[in-house]
Amino acid sequence: MVEGLRRILEGEFDIVGVVADGQALVVAAAELQPDVILADITMPLLNGIEATRRILKDNPGARIVVLTMHPDMAYAIESLDAGALGYVLKSSAGDVLVTAVREALKGRVFVAPEITAEAVQARSGRPPQLKHNGTALLTDRQREIARLVAEGRPTKDIAALLHISARTVEFHKYRALEALGLKSVAELIQYAIRNFA
Repeated sequence: MVEGLRRILEGEFDIVGVVADGQALVVAAAELQPDVILADITMPLLNGIEATRRILKDNPGARIVVLTMHPDMAYAIESLDAGALGYVLKSSAGDVLVTAVREALKGRVFVAPEITAEAVQARSGRPPQLKHNGTALLTDRQREIARLVAEGRPTKDIAALLHISARTVEFHKYRALEALGLKSVAELIQYAIRNFA
């Protein structure tokens, strides 16, 4: 797996280190100070989510992309809450991983396309709720955040109000835009005013 990832990334990025477990990742992150860190959720000694928390405690500016075999929304949200900027599935690493690293370098959140609104609905046990033209699925949380965005509240205020991280707010905004086929936050605001007012 490591060699496959190395081949994917080496064409565009310099790889400054590879480690075998979560504790070694925390140490290497402090010593090497890479621009972007890839962390696997399932690592020996310390899982990737806890390693992410420890790295960011010592270096709040670190940019971390979680690479995993878990397509579960719970892991994605926990990773973002821990401070990761990206969540990519091993099954679709390739170009998706390169995109996630590029986005992390820009300080932007990127989540694997496979983590969909349908997966959220399946996890919650609620039937999908159709909105607008019948094709867009939004979760309760996505609707809640869209409403707050339409009220003009900044991301940090929404995060504080809902007791979640700013990155998780951005994640839900991103997913709402994707589910609705919208291109900008301005379009999301217009949609929310029309449909949730």
